[in-house]
Amino acid sequence: MRGVAKYIWIFIFIAFVGGFLLADMSGLVGQGAVTMSTVVAKVNGDEIPYLALENLTRTLTAQQEQQLGRSINLDERQQIEQQAFDQLVTDMLLQQEYERRGIVVTDEEIVEAARFAPPPQFYSAPELQTEGRFDPDKYQRYLASPVARQQGLLTQLESYYRSEIPRTKLFSQLAAETWQSDDQLWAVFKDERDSARVAYTALRPTPTQIASATVTDAQARAYYDAYTGRWERPGRAVISLISVNRIAAPSDTAAVVARLRALRAEITSGRASFADVARRESEDSVSAADGGSLGRGARGRFVPAFENAAFAMRAGQISEPVRTDFGWHLIQATEKKGDTLAVSHILIRVRQGDSSATVSDRAADRMASTAAGTADPSKFDEVASSLGLLVTQVPLVEGQTAGYQGRGVGGISGWAFSGVRANETSDLFDDESGYYLARLDSITPGGEQPFELVKADIVQALRERNAVEGLVAQGEALLADARGTTLEAALTKAGLAVDTSRVVTRTAFSDGLGYSNEAIGAAFGLPVGTTALVKTIDAVFVMKVIWRQEASREAFNEQRLLQRQRMANASREARVRQFLDNLRREAKIVDRRPEINAALRRQVVE
Repeated sequence: MRGVAKYIWIFIFIAFVGGFLLADMSGLVGQGAVTMSTVVAKVNGDEIPYLALENLTRTLTAQQEQQLGRSINLDERQQIEQQAFDQLVTDMLLQQEYERRGIVVTDEEIVEAARFAPPPQFYSAPELQTEGRFDPDKYQRYLASPVARQQGLLTQLESYYRSEIPRTKLFSQLAAETWQSDDQLWAVFKDERDSARVAYTALRPTPTQIASATVTDAQARAYYDAYTGRWERPGRAVISLISVNRIAAPSDTAAVVARLRALRAEITSGRASFADVARRESEDSVSAADGGSLGRGARGRFVPAFENAAFAMRAGQISEPVRTDFGWHLIQATEKKGDTLAVSHILIRVRQGDSSATVSDRAADRMASTAAGTADPSKFDEVASSLGLLVTQVPLVEGQTAGYQGRGVGGISGWAFSGVRANETSDLFDDESGYYLARLDSITPGGEQPFELVKADIVQALRERNAVEGLVAQGEALLADARGTTLEAALTKAGLAVDTSRVVTRTAFSDGLGYSNEAIGAAFGLPVGTTALVKTIDAVFVMKVIWRQEASREAFNEQRLLQRQRMANASREARVRQFLDNLRREAKIVDRRPEINAALRRQVVE
């Protein structure tokens, strides 16, 4: 049973973080040093300490690194920290909602849940299964075992259920509000099954008409004020970047292929098993620990080159070296049943040979010793000039990996938005393709943008709308002519083509007509044979309904119970999401991470 102990750690961070959320910690961000009791955020006045964020971020980072089989870069760290921050804010909002609704959890409920409703992770624990299925008796014996007490499992389970049971109660209350009547089910069924076809022409503004449409500053300002909250933008920055390549030569590739062929000969000769060689040689650390096994599954799990080679083999066969973007592989099909395949592999990545790698490493050392971590921008230019490196300006968007020479370079964006100031130079970054040094040239913080920064976007949107409005007169003239003759004749006379839609429904996208707009509505609102003018946000339509078919009541009755279950599940999920979104939208959340990051950088410098 000691093997089950690893699952206990799943709960440790929950209890640890939860304890700090309820603790009375009141450190403030200011001129003093950042400590673990510094308040990183306030949610409706309740404080989240920096320690809670740092602790949860570390836990999530460890989980991600275990899944990836490598260390994460700064970009990924930034995404994980955001995930941790959002989780802590949500937990705080839920705790406040439990108190408001009087939702509590009793000791009896915790005991009952721990005994008969174990957390999901336990269902997949091999030590608690019999013949491939979760065994409740084994779980009960484990709960009563000395190992469970020694490892603190009962304490961790209590913390887990004190968090999960109130959440379940709250979501059950929300789910009670999602009952769908037969009339509501029929309305949804009609939206999905009513169908129509229309003949139409779409008048869309040309780029010239859009550019000539007038928009006043007052109109743009009124639009900005009317849509408060729409103008959130991620941070943007511009960096200067220099790099030293670590690209392998053809001879390096040939050496890897020769090495894999030697390993294949070792396996096929019987001197070693595939699993033993994988454990010893494979650079895929996750699968190597399991003898190279990638498990069993159908097509679609791997990149095409790997998958084509794997499915072309017989069970037990070992491939010649196969190249993918990850490196070179030896593949063994261990078991083949129908469309599923159990497969193992040995991965060797192609790297620079010793001589060229020495040259690259020396240049990287020069970059690091001369300019890395400095606030003097001239040092960056100095090392670029002395090494003959091209300086490239790269625009960055917060939360997105930096793009350079057609590939992504991890970590640079995370560094640029971590609180550094203009003219600062990064530490040395590296990946399998090269070494990199970045200097921050300019930065625009993200968040709600002032009017002047989004004015151009607003003016463009209003010009497009005004240009569409300018086509209404042309549409009305076509409509008048069509009513005197036919739509086809009026359009032919005007030199316009008649388009005929495919069968459309109210809920599906239609090429030409669009999605869930006035044109789709008219397809089901106009009498068949009637021609009308319809204006949407991006076009003016002159259209005629040429065919329509109503949904079948008999078909509805046959699937009503299944639809009710499907809609109930979807409604519950949507209700919970909407509820959590509203909680967050209405909450007063003070995020002090930018101040803390800046303070931490000052502490490092000092």
